[in-house]
Amino acid sequence: MRAITVPEPGGPDALVWTEVPDPAPGSGEVLVDVRASAVNRADLLQRQGHYPPPPGAPAYPGLECSGVISAIGPDVTGWQVGQEVCALLAGGGYAERVAVPAGQLLPVPAGVDPVDAAALPEVACTVWSNVVRLAGLRADETLLVHGGGSGIGTFAIQLGAALGATVLTTARRAKHDRLRELGATQVIDYREQDFVDEVRGATDGRGADVILDIMGASYLGRNVAALATGGRLAVIGLQGGRKGELDLGALLTKRATVTATSLRSRPLDEKAAIVRGVRDEVWPLVEAGKVRPIVDRRMPMAEAAAAHELVERSHHLGKVLLTTA
Repeated sequence: MRAITVPEPGGPDALVWTEVPDPAPGSGEVLVDVRASAVNRADLLQRQGHYPPPPGAPAYPGLECSGVISAIGPDVTGWQVGQEVCALLAGGGYAERVAVPAGQLLPVPAGVDPVDAAALPEVACTVWSNVVRLAGLRADETLLVHGGGSGIGTFAIQLGAALGATVLTTARRAKHDRLRELGATQVIDYREQDFVDEVRGATDGRGADVILDIMGASYLGRNVAALATGGRLAVIGLQGGRKGELDLGALLTKRATVTATSLRSRPLDEKAAIVRGVRDEVWPLVEAGKVRPIVDRRMPMAEAAAAHELVERSHHLGKVLLTTA
């Protein structure tokens, strides 16, 4: 088969579309013929040499895919050859085939294009596990989503709105109209506006109940300032750095919570539990049309370098997909 390899870490040109050995499904795994994968920020970090795959994962980038089951390994039940699926991966999505633990498979939701389904698993699992399961977002609460134009952001806006929350988000000015269409009540231009002031103004000074943050250190203090009493800050990215100062006094006064999680390195049983939760609680919203994959464009997988350049510039909205055909 062919896959995108990274012989040496570097810029987008480090990605090479080449022949590699075919994978085989082991115990508890299925083999998926890949239709599409999606470009995630973690893939850019892996290409640069900063985010290696966990032990036992394929060396190729790609944290999610859609495709068709072509073989089933031992000890797998409930799935059939020829079934259309999408999957959460620890790596290997940038390839024509990938072996996937059965617990990380999801059926393609009814009404969703089988290629566009590649845009769903990683964002659905990340957003649901952090915003719903950990932070406990409830109807009538306020959710602040940083990076609203990203794949994570566009999904979180829709899910928050579908759950009955008021959704605020930060994004570049050019993306504001689209994000309002997805369910954001207010969109904040993070380059020209102070999101703390804007959140307080939108909530009569109360603040956000839940904040989903991709920035990390550079936003830590302001995120705490923007939280409501009893608020929950969920950090899922470090685009603004790893180390920041935390005012514990402010956190104590607000009786607030800060959590930080990653998805890729979790044990298989934890990933399977998250996938089950997504299938039970999120897939019905997708099939009802309340949440949908937002795809900026599809590109051939051989053009992964150009796709990485696009995502690095942050000019896209939603997901950029890499297709095998």
